[in-house]
Formats: sequence, C-alpha cells, structure tokens
Amino acid sequence: MRIDIVSLFPAMCEAVLSAGVVGRAREAGLVEVVLTDPRRFSTDRHGTVDSPPYGGGAGMILQAPPFVRAVESVRRSGAPVILMSPAGRPFTQAVAQELSGHEQIVLVCGRYKGFDERIRELVATDEISLGDFVLSGGEIAALAVTDAVVRRIPGTLGDLDSADSDSFSHGRRGLLDAAWYTRPPEYRGLTVPEVLLSGDHAAIDRWREQSSLDRTRARRPDLLDEPDGPSGSRR
Repeated sequence: MRIDIVSLFPAMCEAVLSAGVVGRAREAGLVEVVLTDPRRFSTDRHGTVDSPPYGGGAGMILQAPPFVRAVESVRRSGAPVILMSPAGRPFTQAVAQELSGHEQIVLVCGRYKGFDERIRELVATDEISLGDFVLSGGEIAALAVTDAVVRRIPGTLGDLDSADSDSFSHGRRGLLDAAWYTRPPEYRGLTVPEVLLSGDHAAIDRWREQSSLDRTRARRPDLLDEPDGPSGSRR
C-alpha cells in the first residue's frame, strides 16, 4: 500500500512516521509513505501557497494551483484523495478498515483559514474529520489516519489478534476494549481478577466480553445504540 501526504510541513510528519508501528511497516516494505510539499508546485520564487480570501475576511486561504498540481503529481488512477477537514465525515475504525483496502490513498493537509473550494471540486474525493474541534493544520489528523490505517494492513502487527480485538473493531463488535492486567498480580492493594489467573480460557473470554460491554455502557453508551451493535445490549 502507498499513502501520500500532501503537507506544508513534511519534516514534522516524517519524525512521527519513522517511529513505532508505521516506521517498522515502512522498513518491512508493507507500506510506502510519501510526503509532498505543495510549495514545490508554486509558480513564484517565494513558493507562495496562500492568499487573502476574495470578498475579504480574516485569515489566509490555501491556493488551488499548487495543491491541485501536488495531488495530480502523486495520485494514481482511482486513488481516493482525502482532505483533512472539520467538514469531513467522522473518522472511525470502520473507515480505517475501508481505507486499508486501497492500493493508494492521498491525504491533503490544510492550514490557515482553509482550502480554496476549487481544490475540493478538482481533486478531492472525500473529506475526513477527527472530531468537532479545530486543529492548526491537518498534519496531526493525517498522521492519526495513517497510523490507524497501517495497523489494519496484514503483517504490520506481530499478532493480528491485537488489532482485531482493539476498541471499535470487529472482534469487539464495535465496542470498547476490555480491561487488561499484567504482572504483578497485586499492586497497592489492587488485585488481578481471579478468573484471569484460572487458566479457563472459555471463562476468560466470557469475562472479557462482559468487561467490554460494561466499560462501553459506562463510558460510551452511544455505541450500544448503533444499528450493528451487539444484540441484547440496548437499554
């Protein structure tokens, strides 16, 4: 898989993309991540990529020509071009799974006041938002999307079950993950539930399923109201 990130701050992105799961996946050849600076596609000697908005108003707007040319330079036929934007559809685990099935995705990072609308009209096929808040730029959002997508690529994680049982995943039926414990068995008066030490794997599976359901009901009850939520879990 190839992930292209169009960003005015490629060095900022590279520092994160070289570490952890994404860094190992790149080294193993499981994913190629390419960073493209739209300043390279500006037509003046200053590398200008933004201008004041027509009609007046605060802030600067990212110009269409350098961003459109940057996207067109990297996009292969049919690859989705996704703007990181608060106007986009919410990013979820299901969206991460969907995007991981593409041979290439192009993530475009905004800055300043926003995109010239013609960027949307000429090259964008989708928009994604991390939530109802505004960041200084789309780089953090693009890095989050990249990390979540790369985790879903087969072979990226040493144990695929560690991804399939993540919060919101199919293995958790879209719910939050269960509580987990490790050594020592007792710490500051808090002990590991006995069932986890029993060796009874069927009982442990039942405990974890109940733990997942209880945690979701307490912290994210909205997930229990989803159409594909676990049967019998609605209240």
